[in-house]
Amino acid sequence: MHYSSILPDVIKVADEASEKVLHIYQSDFKVNYKEDHSPITAADLASHEIIMKGLRSISRDIPILSEEGAEIPWEERKHWRRFWLIDPIDGTKDFTQRSGEFTVNIAMIEDGVPVMGVVTAPALKEAFWGIKGEGAHKRDRTGRIHRIRVAEPKDTKRVVASKNHLNDETRAFIETLGEHDTVQAGSSLKFCRIAEGHADIYPRMGPTCEWDTAAAHAILLAAGGKVQTLEGKPLQYGKEGVLNPHFIAAGSWYF
Repeated sequence: MHYSSILPDVIKVADEASEKVLHIYQSDFKVNYKEDHSPITAADLASHEIIMKGLRSISRDIPILSEEGAEIPWEERKHWRRFWLIDPIDGTKDFTQRSGEFTVNIAMIEDGVPVMGVVTAPALKEAFWGIKGEGAHKRDRTGRIHRIRVAEPKDTKRVVASKNHLNDETRAFIETLGEHDTVQAGSSLKFCRIAEGHADIYPRMGPTCEWDTAAAHAILLAAGGKVQTLEGKPLQYGKEGVLNPHFIAAGSWYF
């Protein structure tokens, strides 16, 4: 499949979902909680519906796994060679706290690898996309589009860390990097900041799910970066359990 031929349509779907999400974000929305106590709003559900409908119109035969969709049994999923993986809103906590650091995420997974990704940040009016082997781009808040690439870090490494999930294990890893500056970012924007050269490394020693990382992982790969487990293996998708192992995302200098 030539992903570059469908990428403009995927960006359009993400933009449509972002517009709806932003409309709800600017209203007096209500926060509910799922069984695992994570927050959910009308924006998560509206974004899910728009993306599901949009992706089905792009490709009827490619299955879709969404954080907000019905659970699909492993017996069915294990036969998927290629599938869409979406997180209608990553960073719902950032959404409810109105920090602006939340994203809409659409990824294409092929043989366990995120080969195409689109990430939009509705409140920041930024968008990122990339195709593995074909490069990555950013659309800034003025609408200007430019190619992005990971940076060669200087002596002082710029570590991007989660505002909501910085634990002792992550702090200990960051200390091993020596002199460093901390770049704060929420949701999947942490990967995007590395992809555009504004940060160098993102260690994650805490729980994430496949849909949290896939789209931005694809963009980072397209921009010349990598995401690996602590054992040095590439982070894979389409597992029986959707939880990711701990990982490190960085430019290729680290690996």
